[in-house]
Amino acid sequence: MVISHLSPAVRYTGRWAHKEDVSVTTAPGAMLEVAFYGSSCELMFAVKMNAEPFPHVYIQVDDGAMVETRVDHYVRVEAQEAGNHVIRVIYKSAMEDQQRWYEPLTGKISFIGAEAEAEGVLPEDTRKIIEFVGDSITEGVWVDEPKMPYGNRSNHRNMVFQNDATATYAYLTAEGLGMRPYIMGYGGEGITKGGGGGVPKVYEAYPYCFAGQPREASGAEIIVINHGANDMYKSAEEYVEGYEVFLDLVREINPNAKLVAMSAFYGVYVEELRGMVEAYNESRKTEVFFIDTSGWIPKSPMHPTREGHKTVAEKLVPILKEKFF
Repeated sequence: MVISHLSPAVRYTGRWAHKEDVSVTTAPGAMLEVAFYGSSCELMFAVKMNAEPFPHVYIQVDDGAMVETRVDHYVRVEAQEAGNHVIRVIYKSAMEDQQRWYEPLTGKISFIGAEAEAEGVLPEDTRKIIEFVGDSITEGVWVDEPKMPYGNRSNHRNMVFQNDATATYAYLTAEGLGMRPYIMGYGGEGITKGGGGGVPKVYEAYPYCFAGQPREASGAEIIVINHGANDMYKSAEEYVEGYEVFLDLVREINPNAKLVAMSAFYGVYVEELRGMVEAYNESRKTEVFFIDTSGWIPKSPMHPTREGHKTVAEKLVPILKEKFF
């Protein structure tokens, strides 16, 4: 039977736009789960508008190992025995300069549905959601920088091998807190500027999955913002003014969430951000939690390796636990 992309046997986490015939995301770290009954399942994706190289995903069946593959028209999954199984598909990596905002989207995951003997039953997931809003670091760009099958670093076609949203401080922190990660990380984006793939600056992008597709509220318990590295060529005044406007927007959309402002790992405008958050809390009678990440990891490379992301998560998890748990 065909399992619809909108079936109760399918669950989404992250920035997904649900259309009549397909569910679409352009945000690495987004996940979908499909429950099926039987011993095999064929996942179906719309890839006609995708550009080469296609995005990479992780596939995991039940609690088995995650296996990396590129997204394609059909991805067949074979279980060892018949029964109720759950497939997890995680958007691992993309090319940040493929179009991820305006149609036609060439850097996207478009899930049509699945074919299996029958729909399965999804186990309940009672974990609370933590949302991360950031740039290429939050996206997981160059965590495996030496993986360059297409030549030197300037060839962005390497990015599907070099990037990994599940290796980031964001994903690892969510795991360390026992929460579901809801990630918005786009390379090149900042408070004052847009990013690659047509993505506008974060204030304009945040309410949408991509142009013309409003996002559903994440329901996040905690929202962590890490922007600044791409704003270093703007003035401190422009940065903090834009950040204040962005905080207002995030609070409006998520009135019950606890907000965290992390200084950029690269050390950009740390004291200016601290001062703005203090003034913001006083004027708005709220409590945005500021975290100074100075010295957590070296400034070079700007994009942390896997080990660098682990270091950040190891520092961030206990801070959030002490503050919010």
